[in-house]
Amino acid sequence: MDNSTNSAVPTASSNPLSKYFRQPAIYMKLPSGGRFWADNALELPVNGEIPVYPMTARDEVSLRTPDSLMNGQGVVDVIQSCCPNVKGAWAMPSVDVDAVLIGIRIASYGNEMDLDTVCPFCQSENNHALDLRSILDTIVCPDYVKKIEVNDLKIKVKPQQFATINKQNSISFEEQRMLEALEKSDLTAEERASRVAESMSKLLEISIDTVTNCTELIELDDGSIVNNVEYIREFYNNVDSSVVRAVQKRLGEINAEAEIKARKVACTNADCAKEYEIPLEFDYANFFVKGS
Repeated sequence: MDNSTNSAVPTASSNPLSKYFRQPAIYMKLPSGGRFWADNALELPVNGEIPVYPMTARDEVSLRTPDSLMNGQGVVDVIQSCCPNVKGAWAMPSVDVDAVLIGIRIASYGNEMDLDTVCPFCQSENNHALDLRSILDTIVCPDYVKKIEVNDLKIKVKPQQFATINKQNSISFEEQRMLEALEKSDLTAEERASRVAESMSKLLEISIDTVTNCTELIELDDGSIVNNVEYIREFYNNVDSSVVRAVQKRLGEINAEAEIKARKVACTNADCAKEYEIPLEFDYANFFVKGS
């Protein structure tokens, strides 16, 4: 005889509280239009709009935990929690990251975000309500069709995946911290020079990794295509530096196209009332604090 009681974990279909579960707050189109995503990383609806849910209490904690922010896991967890159509946020292209996070902020706290600034003309402290919808509408996918032509080669670039960017940023941050620490250390000049050389070598590797991971293919003068990542990495490590600089220049242009543009605001001091531009740089730790 089975004396066990029926204590199955409630599901959304059986839990009488399920009708109070969070629902999509907005639907948004990705700047990439679903391009550049790895296989099985995104389920894109036919209309191209993904649902975005408000954050849960667990999500908010994830974005306020320094370690999870530093290693990127907190951002990935929140994206996949609030955007269930995103199955592999580590593999999302860089052009979609800011847009998705802004969408999550809107879904969670509304369209407006308070922004404190200081007027450069009269030094008055100002508070402005920034409409995040207007910012979201201006985020576009850069032109990745245009190829870089150099030395009889045609190089086609693509956005990096979030995982690659996060790894490179983490390494770069640690190397910069080490360089700062070296300046205050008791090492001899020779030991310090050796450590600096090692750090610079790692930073150079990051630079080569960036151009490699941003290269979709290289077309040779006979029309043949090279898209093997290791071949491309070896190419950048051994080619004339002018080729790498040409790719970096194009990537810089693409970043300028994709960056969130500064906004003009008017000083709230009636005796001043002058307009000035404010750069919009989103620090994830503060961006997801309600009321900020």
